[in-house]
Amino acid sequence: MSDWLRETLHPDYAQALRVDEMLYDSKTEHQRLKVFQNGTFGRVLTLDDVVQTTEGDNFIYHEMLTHVPILAHGAARRVLIIGGGDGGMAREVLRHTSLDHVTMVEIDAGVVEFSKEYLPMLSAGAFEDPRLTLVIDDGAAFMRETTEKFDVIIVDSTDPIGPGEVLFTDTFYGHARRALTADGILVTQNGVPFLQGAELSNSMRAFKALFADWGCYTATIPTYAGGPMAFGWGTDGPAGRVPLDVLQSRFDTAKIETGYYTPEVHKAAFALPGYIKRLLP
Repeated sequence: MSDWLRETLHPDYAQALRVDEMLYDSKTEHQRLKVFQNGTFGRVLTLDDVVQTTEGDNFIYHEMLTHVPILAHGAARRVLIIGGGDGGMAREVLRHTSLDHVTMVEIDAGVVEFSKEYLPMLSAGAFEDPRLTLVIDDGAAFMRETTEKFDVIIVDSTDPIGPGEVLFTDTFYGHARRALTADGILVTQNGVPFLQGAELSNSMRAFKALFADWGCYTATIPTYAGGPMAFGWGTDGPAGRVPLDVLQSRFDTAKIETGYYTPEVHKAAFALPGYIKRLLP
């Protein structure tokens, strides 16, 4: 009989995934990592028993945090990823052949190494791409100290508990704003608003103070349960006003096959339901 992993991220709500086979279970300096096989979602990665990504539905999350800002920008050459140790975000970013350089900052080298071995389908060769520079460092410290400039910054953080907590602060967002080029775009993972409304509200207050064009967009990822997930959006450039036909042209030129992202979905993702709108300042 199979075991079940019960995720208890939220105080009043939980989800469970069947563990057909436990493939990896080890505690690192920062967190406990598990990888197991599930009949529907394939290989599943958890940190401290909270689902981070799955072989089956990761494409939704990764596509929406990469293709939305990169195609909206239209001329991005340098991208920074904070987090994303499994390599899925780097995989999607590097599908844009127009990019010159991608920097990825991951706090836990153990996540990268075991992902290469146990979740190679997520990175799909991204760690070997010569355009990628992998930095093992605290994302907040890197952002505070860097003098580099980036066209797109993607914050692929865990939830705002433990090591990921500092990536949701006003100070961190301020440092990120300083590291953007003039028309650069910052996008962030901001949880499931129905269950984590304060997380989105707090980030949006900071974004409102920092950016001329700020807000969030959404996507529905099955294993991030509780409704659609929100992604923070901040820029001082014109990227938020790109018309559909221009997005379509950029998407066609990029020649990227996607499972979730389309230019139509891109535009529609910024249309927010009332309960999410009310969480914005």
